[in-house]
Amino acid sequence: MEDITTCQRPVGRKITPQRAEFRRLAKSAKIGMVTRAQLAVLAQNLTCTGLINGTESHLLLILINTAPADAFEKSGRPIVFKSNRQLAFEVGRSVGRVSRMLSRLFDLGLITMQDSGNYKRYPIRNSDGDITDGCGVDLRILVLRYGELNRLVKDIRAEKKATEAALRRYRGALRNIRYALAVAADVSATVRQRVADRVERISNYIGIAAKASNRMLRRATFLLEWSMDQLMQLDPRPKDQLGAVKTTCLRVENDMQKQTTLPYQSVRSNVQEGSAHGGQLSFPKAGAAGRSAFEQTATRRRGSISEQEPQRQALLALKDILRAAPALGELGCTPKNFQELVRLTPMLCRFAGISEDARRGAVETMGEQQAAVAVAVTLEKANRREVSSPGGYLRAMAERAAAGRLHLTRSVFGLVARRDLEESTRTAGQT
Repeated sequence: MEDITTCQRPVGRKITPQRAEFRRLAKSAKIGMVTRAQLAVLAQNLTCTGLINGTESHLLLILINTAPADAFEKSGRPIVFKSNRQLAFEVGRSVGRVSRMLSRLFDLGLITMQDSGNYKRYPIRNSDGDITDGCGVDLRILVLRYGELNRLVKDIRAEKKATEAALRRYRGALRNIRYALAVAADVSATVRQRVADRVERISNYIGIAAKASNRMLRRATFLLEWSMDQLMQLDPRPKDQLGAVKTTCLRVENDMQKQTTLPYQSVRSNVQEGSAHGGQLSFPKAGAAGRSAFEQTATRRRGSISEQEPQRQALLALKDILRAAPALGELGCTPKNFQELVRLTPMLCRFAGISEDARRGAVETMGEQQAAVAVAVTLEKANRREVSSPGGYLRAMAERAAAGRLHLTRSVFGLVARRDLEESTRTAGQT
C-alpha cells in the first residue's frame, strides 16, 4: 500500500525579494529625523501622486497616529501592534479588505510587516520596559523614505500647477483667436479660412483640454498665438530684420544686391526662384552661338553642383537643421537624432497644416530622413511667412526631388546663413 502525502497549502505572508529588501532598509532608518506630524501630513498628501487611494491613505494615517509620538524620537521603535480586526473597525472596511490594503502598502514600501509564529502582534521589551523589537506593522521604512516621498509630492504639485496654468493660457488663446476670426474684416477670405482651418486642426488634436499634457498645451498655445499674429498681419520678426537682406549673387549692383522677400510668397514663385533656370540672364542681342555657349556652360555648372551635392549632403548634421529651423525649438521639438526627427515629422505636419497625403508623397520620393528635413525647412519658411501653402510647398519639393533638381542641403545652409546674418545684425543694433 502506497503512502499518500498530502500537499498542504503554504501558510504565512508571501515574501518577495522586494519585501525582503524593504525589511533590510527599515533596519537602517535613523529614528528622530522625522516627527509623527510630518508623516501624518505625508500620508494625506500621497493620494495626489496616485500611489495610494483615499482608503489606503486613511489606513496609513491610522497606523501613524496609533504609534506614540516618542516612538519617532531617538531610540524609539515606531511599530504598531493592532490586529486587522481592530484596524478594520476603525477604517470601516472588512478584515479581508484591510489585509489586502496592508499587503499593498507593503509592496509599495510604505510599511513593513513582521509576523509571529501564531500571527499575533505583540512587542518585545527589555528589562526597563522599552520596546526593543516586535511583531507587527513597522513604520521605519516610511521614516527612511520621507525625503523621497515628500519630493515626489512637491514635484507632482508643481507639475499640476504648471498644467493648470498652461490650460488657462490655451483656453484663453483659443477663445481670443475664435473671437478675432468672427470680427476680422481687414483680412482676406483666404487668410481667414486658412487660419480657421489651422485652429480647428489644433483643437481636434488637443481634444479634451483638461486631459492634455502640459507639453501639448504649450505647443498648441504657441501655434494659436502665432496664428493670431498671422491673422492680425503682424510679423513675428523685429522690424529691423524686415525688408532688404543683402546677399552677394550674379545680378549685383555696386557689388551687393538687395533681395526683398514678400511676407506671403506663393509656392509657384518659390519653385521658380529655386529652379535651375530661375537666375539665368537673357541676351536678346546675342546670336545663337552665344546662347548655346551660355547653355553649355550652365549645364556643366549644374552637373558639377549635382556631383558635389551628395558629398555636401553627407556633411549635413542634425545641429545644422536645428540652427536652420529655430521654429522646431519654439514648438518644443528638440530631437536628439534623426530617428527622433522622423518620428516627430507627422506631428510637425499637423501643426504646419501639411496633409498626410503630401507627407507620404514626400517620403516615397525622398525617403523618411530627407522628407523630415524637408518638413523642417517648410515649417521654418511658413513661420517666416515666406510660404503661404506649406502642403503645396512640400509637394513642389517632392516633384523637384523626383526630377533630380532638389538641393535640400543648400536650402538648409541658406537658412543657417540667414539666421547668422539676422543675429549679427541684431547684435550690431544692440551695441
